Amino acid sequence: MEQSPLTKEEYVERALLAYRNTPETMGTVRRPDRLLAAQWYERCIPLAAVENGLVLAVARRLNRPPGAPPLCAIRSLAYFAPVIEEVRRMRVNPDYFQYLRGKIREFLQLQKLP
Repeated sequence: MEQSPLTKEEYVERALLAYRNTPETMGTVRRPDRLLAAQWYERCIPLAAVENGLVLAVARRLNRPPGAPPLCAIRSLAYFAPVIEEVRRMRVNPDYFQYLRGKIREFLQLQKLP
């Protein structure tokens, strides 16, 4: 069964929901974020590339030396734009991004331990 394509509104909302739920972000969406997501829709950037770009950027961000000073929270969806473009050019198995999601979950669980 084929999935029907997303409308622009559905695409934007799903991209922004993924952004809000991404660790290391402020979790708030501003007008420029909404406009950028709409531009991605217009450019036919697959939603999977957006989601995987968020994952790859956060995985890289969390992979820091022990004792490194904390980074400020990400305040804009634009932070992820270069990595999303990189993901679009990548030729990797989609399982790689599932692996990264698992690593991010592990890292966040370790941060919660006393």
